[in-house]
Amino acid sequence: MAGLESILENEEVKEYFRRALESGRISHCYIIGGEDGLGKMTLAKAAAQTLICEAPGEKPCGSCPACTRFLAGSHPDVLYPKHAKPTVFGVDDVRDGIVRDMLIKPYSSPYKIYIVDEAEKLSVQAQNALLKTIEEPPAYGILMLLATNPAAFLETIRSRSVILTMKPVSNPVLERYLKEQGIDEQKIPSLVRFSQGNIGKALKLAQSERFSEMTGRIMELLKRSDSMSFGSLLEGIGELEEYKLEIMDILSFIRMWYRDILLFKATSDPNLLIFGDEFSSIRKFSQKYSYNGIEHILKEIDVTERRLDANVNYSLSLELLWIAIREAAGVH
Repeated sequence: MAGLESILENEEVKEYFRRALESGRISHCYIIGGEDGLGKMTLAKAAAQTLICEAPGEKPCGSCPACTRFLAGSHPDVLYPKHAKPTVFGVDDVRDGIVRDMLIKPYSSPYKIYIVDEAEKLSVQAQNALLKTIEEPPAYGILMLLATNPAAFLETIRSRSVILTMKPVSNPVLERYLKEQGIDEQKIPSLVRFSQGNIGKALKLAQSERFSEMTGRIMELLKRSDSMSFGSLLEGIGELEEYKLEIMDILSFIRMWYRDILLFKATSDPNLLIFGDEFSSIRKFSQKYSYNGIEHILKEIDVTERRLDANVNYSLSLELLWIAIREAAGVH
């Protein structure tokens, strides 16, 4: 089971697949959930390779013709349906890429596996088009729907699927993994803290030359948010615009900061903090903010994400967030 064993932690999900593969009780539709970067695609590929492996012993062997083609990305019976529009997986995409194609028997494998990334983008019409295939699939047909939010699927789809959820890994495991990948050890504590057990996010940030610079600037703004003049604050916000593509990472960073403040205010336990090295600042702000004030900031971060998703002006969205932060601290 080398394929599944390559997945860090997530023992419940791995054990489910081990038992299913050993017993031959394979579902015709899986929904694999979890935020981006937690390994949904890694799990789907590991299961698919195990299913199509031709070796008589432990699977996947990694060296049989089927494994060789799979690892080269050219196995004809493991397919990755695409969607024409970036924001939606339409009914025509599903009919052409899955429903009709599944009627054609596998080329060389006992199974024909469809790994559908970003499946939360399936429109209602597309999901309904899939329903008959899920209800009455050919014996060889397997669907793996990868989605950040399995609740977005119709109940008729969810009730006919096995739902598996990928979870973040523990900090020690993530730290060890990053060391094994040859990541600069000086960067690892910040990467572990910021990614919160998300391996994909940690690797993405490790490859970003701007990560340390970006988090440093944000931290400076957060620590001085109650003492800076509004003009200086606007100038600092303006400087963040060069990180516009990383805005959701910026908001995640701010959210973690205020959750730390809330947690310390409630427990007075510095050992629970993500930003433990900023203990003195967190203690200061925990005294300055009320519970309602911190909760208001956390809600405003959610509002800011929605504004940006709706293409509200970037600078205006951040300015409104920082106004809310200052108001919660009693600064006007």
